[in-house]
Formats: sequence, structure tokens, C-alpha cells
Amino acid sequence: MKVSPSLLSANFANMLPDLEMINASESDYLHIDVMDGVFVPNISFGFPVMKSVSKVCNKPLDVHLMIVEPQKWISQVRDSGAKIMNVHQEACLHLHSCVQQIHSAGMKAGVTLCPATPVSTLTDIIEDVDLVLLMSVNPGFGGQPFIKHTVEKTRELRALIDRTGSKAVIEIDGGVNLETGKLLAEAGADMLVAGSFVFGASDPLETISQLKQL
Repeated sequence: MKVSPSLLSANFANMLPDLEMINASESDYLHIDVMDGVFVPNISFGFPVMKSVSKVCNKPLDVHLMIVEPQKWISQVRDSGAKIMNVHQEACLHLHSCVQQIHSAGMKAGVTLCPATPVSTLTDIIEDVDLVLLMSVNPGFGGQPFIKHTVEKTRELRALIDRTGSKAVIEIDGGVNLETGKLLAEAGADMLVAGSFVFGASDPLETISQLKQL
């Protein structure tokens, strides 16, 4: 299992120790949630913070844009150090075009679905994306309880990927711990985002290691 700890749960007053922990960990990526206060009712990181983080963190940045019109910011996301750019299906009027532009900018393209958005909306794009991020909580805030239907939704997405021959990776974000992570792994998930479960742990390095073993 690949693991992408979410910086949203780090200590904002002093992120350096948390970033050094990520560097020393077995994590595969660092997940960064960018919120605009419009698409979701919260505001988080901007590009200057992302760029500063990318200079310290030796893990690839997995950037999740919870913003309207994400296609306007592709070059800024790339220049801030992102290796993966996740955009919401619900926020993109022309999703295929946005995916093409992300690829042209040299990044992997991810498409994110909110909890109430069905997997079937990806049928016509699944072969073009590198990653699908299923939200297992409502986007905007960390620490929410896991939405159980996400397990079945993960199975549906795995079936779609297998049926079409897509190479897309399945990533899950929200309420991830060892219990929910095990269920998601069994359903076909490839990558888990964990925020408070990692950064709030007494031993974050061991917690990441345990998630890796799922």
C-alpha cells in the first residue's frame, strides 16, 4: 500500500519537524490540500507555502485542489513542486481538457470524487487519468468520520479500472486508520491519505509503516 500523509494535520506553527518526520518515514508522497473557501468552506495552503514545503520535503507532492476552476492554476501548481495534481470532477466544466493540460505541464493527472458523486461519472475519462481520489469524508475539514459506503465505491472503481484496462491508481482520503485502511485495501485501494491518524499518533513513523503493510 502506498501512503500519502496529509499536511493539513501538521503543526502549522512549526511544520519543519513534521516535514523532517515525513522525510524519514516510509511514506510515498506528501498530500497537500489546497482550499479556496468557495468550493469548500475552508481555506488552507497557497502556492508560496507549497513551494517552501517542496524545498524541504524529499517526498513527491500529491496536491489536491479543492477549488473552483482549477485549470487556471496548472502552471502555478507545477512550479510549486507538485508531481500529482488532483482536480475535482465537480469543479471542472471541461474535465478532459483539464487532464490534458495537467499532462502537458509534466504532472500526473488525478481526478477526485466527492462522497455523493458516483463512480460512473468517470467512465469517459478513466483511461486518461493516472489516479482517482475518492473522498471518504466531505471535503474541507480534517478529522471527520469515515463514510462506510466508500468501501463499496472503491470496489466499483476497481471494477471500472479493470474492465477498461486503465492504469489509474485508486487513492482514498478521509477517516483513514488501520481498520478502515484494511477494508479499503481489500476493496482494491492502492494508496491511502492519512492526516490526523498519522500526525496525531504517538509514533507517526510506526503508524506510517503499519499503513504501508496493509
